[in-house]
Amino acid sequence: MTLLSKILIGFVAFIHLYIVWLEMFAWTTRAKKVFRKVPEEMFEKTKQLAANQGLYNGFLAAGLIWSLIICDVYWSFYVALFFLSCVFVAGIFGALTVQKTIFYVQSVPAALAIISIHFMK
Repeated sequence: MTLLSKILIGFVAFIHLYIVWLEMFAWTTRAKKVFRKVPEEMFEKTKQLAANQGLYNGFLAAGLIWSLIICDVYWSFYVALFFLSCVFVAGIFGALTVQKTIFYVQSVPAALAIISIHFMK
């Protein structure tokens, strides 16, 4: 895996760590500024649901970080590909169901990382 691939994977992992923080710890404060399409009165009501989503985003971040520390080249590639694909699909689903910008924040960086691990060996 090239340095660029590792940087892109690390960037996608960082995005998801930020999402973990937003959804698990800052849902009723900072998340209101990020998820502007969610009505104000829904934040407190959906706090537990958001925390659950945050936990899943944490699993994605953990898998991406794991792919960076695996020594075997092939195993690292397949673990990264799996978790980046999950992020890509989640970004598309989020864009269709919640907010279109989710596609650009999640799917586009994941796609760039997928391309980099395939073509920049």
